[in-house]
This record gives sequence, C-alpha cells and structure tokens, in this order.
Amino acid sequence: MQFKAFTGLSGVGRRLRALAGALPNRFALAGALPSQCAVCHAWPATRICPACTARFAQPVPRCTHCALRVPDGVTVCGACLRAPPVFERCLAAVDYAYPWSGVLADFKFRADPGWAATLAALMRGSPGLAPALDAADLVLPIPLSPERLRERGFNQALLLARQLSPHKAHPAMLLRLQAGDTKVHQAQLTRAERLRNLRGAFAVEPAQAAGLRGLRIVLIDDVMTTGATLHAAAATLREAGAASISAAVLARTEPHRSSAASHP
Repeated sequence: MQFKAFTGLSGVGRRLRALAGALPNRFALAGALPSQCAVCHAWPATRICPACTARFAQPVPRCTHCALRVPDGVTVCGACLRAPPVFERCLAAVDYAYPWSGVLADFKFRADPGWAATLAALMRGSPGLAPALDAADLVLPIPLSPERLRERGFNQALLLARQLSPHKAHPAMLLRLQAGDTKVHQAQLTRAERLRNLRGAFAVEPAQAAGLRGLRIVLIDDVMTTGATLHAAAATLREAGAASISAAVLARTEPHRSSAASHP
C-alpha cells in the first residue's frame, strides 16, 4: 500500500513539473490573445495592432555597429569609425520614443511580462536579426543584478531571448555581479561614467567559461542608451574567448535622449 501511494505521488510530481516547465509559454499565449491595442485602443486587436506596428515600427537606416540612425547610404556612423565597439554589430527595431517608451515601462516597471512575445516579434523585424540568431551558438540576455531581479520579479531581457531563440537562450552563462553605484541611476550618467560604474559588473559562469571559446553570441537587451552595459558585457565575453558578439535590442535611445557622447 505504501508503495502504491508513493507511486501515485510520483505521478503527480511529474505532472506538476511538466506544468511548471510549460509556464513560460503563457507569456506567448498572452501576447497572441485578442485584446485592446495599447496604442490606438482598437478592439479586438493584438497588444499592438498591425496598423500601429506599420506606423510606429518602420525600419530606418541605422549604424550597423551602434544602431543609431544614419542617413540613407551610410552604414557606419562617424563615432564607430573612430572607435569601433567591442561587438561587431548592433540591431534595433525602434527608437526609444512614443509609443515604445510607454510600452517598455509597462513591461518592466508595471510587472507585465506578457509583453515579451509582442516585443520579441517587433525585434525579429529588425533587418539582419533573423540570420544573426540562426548563425548564433548562444543567445544571452543581459542579466539583472540579484537585487534588481528580486525587485522586478523577472528579467525582461531573458523573456525576450527565450521568445527570440528558445533553444539557444541561456539564462545563467553571463552573470551580473553588481548593479553599479546604487546611489545614482544609470540613466543619469554619461557614457564614460557608466563604463566606470559597470567596471567588474559582469562575469562568465565559471563552470561554463571554457565552453565559450570560439562561439558566436548574440546579446539581448530591451533598450540601448549609451551602450555601456552592452559594451561591458561584450568585453567580458570577449575575454572568455567568444569568437564574435552581436547585440540586439528592442529600442535605441537617440543622442538627444541620452548623453552627448552616446556612442556605445
């Protein structure tokens, strides 16, 4: 009798584990269910209706290294020609402006992880991202510090990475050791100050470090402002032997919204 009871509990345990493993998929389902468009309030619609996507997410010419807007026919901005970033290229879907700044605030600060599927779909529309993901060996989210993760309850970059490439997304290869100076928010700092603030912020998980050598990596984050965070993370991966590093973000902050030295 005791053996039968144990077997029954084991079956329940297996079902619970299977259910827990399927929980991340609820975010994808939430993004696909009909709702009210968050921008124009059309009903029924997906979270961002096709008309608003067409209006506010049109591809524009961007620097292939830092994703800042450039004139037609230009591929690399002057700042990146003078001082190329650590990563080979950066892709961005939209500018950090209306309506995406508000959408990202809902996603990150108002505890709505259901945005992940919709925003990842926008990122997939960035020219060049699909081939970069296909060619990558690993897709790594920019990690949050333990303190920020406890505060928010989830890492938005990890949710995006899992939507973009579920079989290549690795949640614990790149570690965030500290958040920087907690007395000053990163958004208030210049790029040089951010770089100093992020010194020593990232590390590769020691047990995984040897496996990085020679790999092609795509770093994922939600917003790129000066690029200091992506730069620090890419430098850590480069030191571990990664062969190539690209970056992909949903939104790129334009220079007038960040510091004058907005180069990554």
